[in-house]
Amino acid sequence: MNTQGGMSTRDAVIVGGGIVGLATARALASRGRRVTVLEAEEGIARHQTGNNSGVIHSGLYYKPGSLKAENCVAGRDRLYELCETRDIPYERCGKLVVASDENEIPALDELERRGRANGLQGLRRLGPDEIREREPHVAGVAGLEVLETGIVDYKAVARALAAEIAEMDGEVRTGARVTAVRRNDSGLTVESAAGEVEAAFLVNCGGLHCDRIARLCGDSPNIRIVPFRGEYYEVVEGRRHLVRDLVYPVPDPRFPFLGVHFTRMIGGGLEAGPNAVLALRREGYRWRDVSARDMAAVAAYSGFWRLAMRYWRTGIMEVLRSLSKRRFVAALQKLVPEIGMADVVRGGAGVRAQAVSREGRTLDDFLLLPGRRTLHVLNAPSPAATASLAIGDKIADHVLQQG
Repeated sequence: MNTQGGMSTRDAVIVGGGIVGLATARALASRGRRVTVLEAEEGIARHQTGNNSGVIHSGLYYKPGSLKAENCVAGRDRLYELCETRDIPYERCGKLVVASDENEIPALDELERRGRANGLQGLRRLGPDEIREREPHVAGVAGLEVLETGIVDYKAVARALAAEIAEMDGEVRTGARVTAVRRNDSGLTVESAAGEVEAAFLVNCGGLHCDRIARLCGDSPNIRIVPFRGEYYEVVEGRRHLVRDLVYPVPDPRFPFLGVHFTRMIGGGLEAGPNAVLALRREGYRWRDVSARDMAAVAAYSGFWRLAMRYWRTGIMEVLRSLSKRRFVAALQKLVPEIGMADVVRGGAGVRAQAVSREGRTLDDFLLLPGRRTLHVLNAPSPAATASLAIGDKIADHVLQQG
């Protein structure tokens, strides 16, 4: 990675060195464009990309015809191809979505319908006995087997993308937090801690700070980022046999989160989680990570209060589960009754950059906002990592059409 400062002139500057920003830079560089990625941290993939559970999503959950559905399915297949060509370890292990009681059957039916509409192959409905055949320690009244789901280390994918950018004469500058954007007749001048870049076009893949970067560019996003932390537990080595692959609950359709689930990791180990609590800082991976600026921004945003009024009961339950291991384990026991308090230890956490509208709605689909010589990726939650190569191509198409 290039970390040198100084002025440079490029066809496009990409703000954000997560997987979507890197995939976008790769797509533009592959079409002969000179690109620079500006990443605020001292390394790439430090936030959402590097702290997710490593799942290659199949495309099961997403409304047919949505950007999530289209890009997840296309991106999934391209991601598997990239792993093959770059020798990145991955596994197409499949997963099981489990209905714990009869009340969840209609939602499971809808998931199956969406999966088939999105072109998933090998979906199979399972009864209680078939669930036990696949996952002997999992309890449920019905299940859906999803064969096209996989696991990978997204940090390894990000490193491979950065290497390909360098091979095509692009550059990735780390320690390059953007501080100002000035417009001129030919494009923009982007000031960062690692020097200035003049570019004809700017793509904002700033994740947790994408709304602020949009405002730096003089554009007006009609959303705000509200950070939600997802906390994980790790299953201790002697109890990892309780789950063979990936086991998910039927998600609550009212929320953009998939619920507490079990994920086998490509490097070994078994994660359980996450929950979803308001983070007190945009990079708030622990309760003690607090930013007065970030909390003031949340408190001043009417959309957050409308969201909180609608879901305050659920929010309180998530906080209680964050603070109580016993409550967290009780949620896990809905899927795996045998798991106990001694079987899990505190693991890591991730922070989701959730776009919230002024009306208090959490945006479910990807959101791309075009501006004058800019394009802002304002909502790119899961399955953005899975879909990143397809999203990168979509953004590259837009940039080339504009210039």
